[in-house]
Order: sequence, then structure tokens, then C-alpha cells
Amino acid sequence: MQENKPVLIVGLGNPGAEYERTRHNVGFMAVGYLAGADAVWRSEHFAKTARTDVDGRRVIFAMPQTYMNDSGRAVRAIMDFYKIPLENLTVIHDDMDLATGTVRVKVGGGSAGHNGIKSIDAAVGPEYRRIRIGIDHPRNLNPNIDAVDWVLGRFTEEQLVKVMDAVRQIQPLLQ
Repeated sequence: MQENKPVLIVGLGNPGAEYERTRHNVGFMAVGYLAGADAVWRSEHFAKTARTDVDGRRVIFAMPQTYMNDSGRAVRAIMDFYKIPLENLTVIHDDMDLATGTVRVKVGGGSAGHNGIKSIDAAVGPEYRRIRIGIDHPRNLNPNIDAVDWVLGRFTEEQLVKVMDAVRQIQPLLQ
């Protein structure tokens, strides 16, 4: 990480009330929590952003408003404007291959079919930090549920508790 440059923490999701609390919006949920209740959000560079300073370093939280499949456009625009190097980018997103509430961190790798990650990879390259939050796969629960319907479906209260516990685990990972 380049110490003298801002840090960008992007949560993936889809804009609009119809997508709130859906599995695919777990990145938005995480970034909203991490930015804090007092965060001042503004619209810029195809995203909602909130800025703060942590230990003298600028941290920018972002929720792309381009819809999941075009997230890379917002990420690229923010990185260009604030001159953020790729190693200072963290993307938080849902992962169907992990059990609900599981958190995994890695740098680089493939998209595993996640369209938001594909878009960001195409826009900035794949070598950035990813924090994946498990949302489980429908085949593990009900093989009759389509994957698209699953990710766009809302969490049960039990699942939401697990996911919010996972989100709280992320805070120390960002230090």
C-alpha cells in the first residue's frame, strides 16, 4: 500500500430501494457501516462517496451507482480523480461460494463469475484487495432457486444477523 496516497474502499451493490438488504448489496451494507452513521455521502464519479481521515490518511468509501455490471466505470473514475494506486483499492462484495457470514480476504484472482468484479478487473486490472462476504449458494439450500433470483433476494433475519457480524469483522482488516 502506498502510504502517501488515499485509500479507496468500494462496496458493490445495485442502487435503488428495491435492492436494499439484498444479498448482492452486501458490499453497500458493509461500506455504509464502515463509513459510520455520521458519514456525509455525496454523488461524484458515478458513485456515492464519503470521505474521512484515519491516522492522517484520506479514506474514501464508495458505492457505485452504475449497477453491478458496470461498477468498473465508477471505480476507474474515482481512482483517476484522486490518483489512487491499485494497491490502495479494496473492494467488498458478496460471494456465493462461501457460507453466509463467512469473510475471506485476498489480493487478485479471478472473478468467479461475479459481474461487478469482472467489470472492475476490466477497468483497473485484477491485482487489488478483495474482501468477500459469503451469502451461500442456492444449490446448498434449495436447488430450484435460480442464482440470479438468489442474489437479488433479501436476507432472512437469521442470515442478516450473520452478515452484519461478518461486516463488523471487516473493520480491523482495514487498519
